[in-house]
Amino acid sequence: MKILFIGDIVGSPGRDMVQSYLPKLREAYHPQVTIVNGENAASGKGITEKIYKQFLEWGAQLVTLGNHTWDKKEIFEFIDDANKMIRPANFPEGTPGKGLAFINVNGMEIAVINLQGRTFLPPLDDPFRMADKLIEEAKKRTNIIFLDFHAEATSEKQAMGWYVDGRVSAVVGTHTHTQTADERILPQGTGYITDVGMTGPYDGILGVEKESVMKRFLTNLPVRFEIDKKGRTQLNGVLITINDQTGLATKVERIIINDDHPFFS
Repeated sequence: MKILFIGDIVGSPGRDMVQSYLPKLREAYHPQVTIVNGENAASGKGITEKIYKQFLEWGAQLVTLGNHTWDKKEIFEFIDDANKMIRPANFPEGTPGKGLAFINVNGMEIAVINLQGRTFLPPLDDPFRMADKLIEEAKKRTNIIFLDFHAEATSEKQAMGWYVDGRVSAVVGTHTHTQTADERILPQGTGYITDVGMTGPYDGILGVEKESVMKRFLTNLPVRFEIDKKGRTQLNGVLITINDQTGLATKVERIIINDDHPFFS
């Protein structure tokens, strides 16, 4: 079982990269499941129904979200009907949407969990206790469990990896928009990477026009951040190979496509 995950898709530059390269990645790696994080897909904050459906049309089986889930008001109109989209499961009780979904591939089920960290982010329910609950629920149906942990602090992401090691197939970090080079298989068999990185602008700062970010640091004045649509683009992802019988990872491979790392199929 191969799962392809594409990191935080930022604005139209990110969507263009997914549309252009997802078919090539699927042809090159032959993943059975493709998951994308779409919480920044609409102008850098939030997601729309149109964009959600585009991701599915382009080959994604599931879309995960994060702290920008609610930034586009229209999400409240379609999230409960979006069976192939999940938001962090540790959002407060009564929040629309769901945080756990199952994908069926040739009679085999894959559980996907979305959680959000609490360090340097809004206080939510405990993601670790929620992980316990959802892993137990998922294991009633499958031993292949994939976790997108949308968190700011490296330490919190690493803690989650160790906490669920051997109980899930993979933990991939999202949110910080910079790919880390620490992909590994933890001792009990869980594939791990602290952050998959972002898909979108390559010449900006975390996807934003660099001039405005530098001005903010230089002056400490309020600055309007805009997605960098003028520069080069990039795609960051990860490919995780999982043993169908044990549900444990056998290989974790980073994917990075930009002008400094061209894609070769």
